Amino acid sequence: MGTNDAAMGPDHPYVVVLFGATGDLAQRKLLPGLLKLDCSGLIPGLQVVACSLDKHDDDSFRSFARKACEEYGSLEVTDEVWDDFASRIRYVSQDSGSHYLALAVSAAESELGSEPRRLHYLSVPPKAALAVVATLDEAGLVPRSRIIMEKPFGTDLRSAIALNATLHQTFDEQQIFRIDHFLGKEPAQNILAFRFANGLFEPIWNRNFIDHVQIDVPETLGIGTRIGFYEATGAYRDMVVTHLFQILAFMAMEPPTALEPDSISDEKYKVFRSMTPIDPANVVRGQYSGYREEDGAAADSETETFIALKAEIDNWRWAGVPFFLRTGKQLAEGQRIISIAFQEPPKSMFPAGSGVGAQGPDHLTFDLADASKMSLSFYGKRPGPGMKLDKLSLQFAMQDTTYAGDVLEAYERLILDAMRGDRTLFTSAEGIERLWEISEPLLDNPPPVRSYPPGSWGPNAIHQLVAPNAWRLPFERAWREAGA
Repeated sequence: MGTNDAAMGPDHPYVVVLFGATGDLAQRKLLPGLLKLDCSGLIPGLQVVACSLDKHDDDSFRSFARKACEEYGSLEVTDEVWDDFASRIRYVSQDSGSHYLALAVSAAESELGSEPRRLHYLSVPPKAALAVVATLDEAGLVPRSRIIMEKPFGTDLRSAIALNATLHQTFDEQQIFRIDHFLGKEPAQNILAFRFANGLFEPIWNRNFIDHVQIDVPETLGIGTRIGFYEATGAYRDMVVTHLFQILAFMAMEPPTALEPDSISDEKYKVFRSMTPIDPANVVRGQYSGYREEDGAAADSETETFIALKAEIDNWRWAGVPFFLRTGKQLAEGQRIISIAFQEPPKSMFPAGSGVGAQGPDHLTFDLADASKMSLSFYGKRPGPGMKLDKLSLQFAMQDTTYAGDVLEAYERLILDAMRGDRTLFTSAEGIERLWEISEPLLDNPPPVRSYPPGSWGPNAIHQLVAPNAWRLPFERAWREAGA
């Protein structure tokens, strides 16, 4: 960490109350993330109160947590490192009730002194979230607290409004942090820096120079043990509303008055207000072959495991520029990219057979995976006689810099931001309700699901959706490896 990193942490010590502490997300991300934050020196003091439905005492949960940190974390978990962290972990069964939870938090706070703050992380199924909120209210743990909510934030406009109204009976909106781990990734935030700190690109970031945009998040994984959740949700509710639209807002927003949470949130919300309702005719829904045979899936399930759509933003910057979004399960590759296709110039000056335009328009591509890469493709002359053009590229990767070791994992960054009260990367109630509002035409009249083979790029209809353009994935060239 750099010398000024302490200024990036919260001003107060924190008690983190982690609900769902034995779940998959807690094991893979949250427990290792808390350990890393604790070791980083970014937090002036930390105590953890872990809660779940499993039978544990303090010692058995600490053993469970150490195994998770060793298996999934990026730090070497030595006895010295672990013993220090473990001494500040307590465990309370969620069955014990609000009284015992209050006692555990009180004991943790007494270790920190100076009136610490509370951060409640609800890593629980959506149907359990409001019960946890009620428990926190009964335990008197709402004051001096912030609460992190996992998606989905409702399943349609009516449920989102009802959920927010119920939450607001206990927590103020300023206390609620609806998490989107996609925006917590360093590459997503780099979009803001790239756009607004470089005079080369912001002037051309509009409909006069950009032909279309693709946001593509294919996954190779299947549904796994989430089939019950997925049957009631599907790819659109699970990924598009809570992730892809949020990335779209970062890419499309106007320059904020300052790089401050309220200013950025205002500009993101303006993007959502300018989006036109999703037309079902511009949507392709798919389901991978064999999904209906999986344990827990309905034999006649119409749940989509794949979705591709065209979104439009009716404002001065983006009118007429289509935004193509695609995500799904059991696809050919796991990728997370934004690809911006620029308008093509006239080509008549180049001789026939030169190859100009043969490989599509110039693209600026952001890789939103943890590796943090970007690429700018362009046409250049092939060495030798005559005018023969090839597609070339400029590429940047964070791993080529001296800062690769400073990258915070998405959940680490978001937990830290919630402690600081920085809402830049979180979703507001009005923002999520607006997204459900523009989703109503699709949810009310979804097109039929089309079958696609596992390991493909989705149903064939996706090519008609994006025509006369082509999907950017699969790439015509691979990303260059480090040092290449």
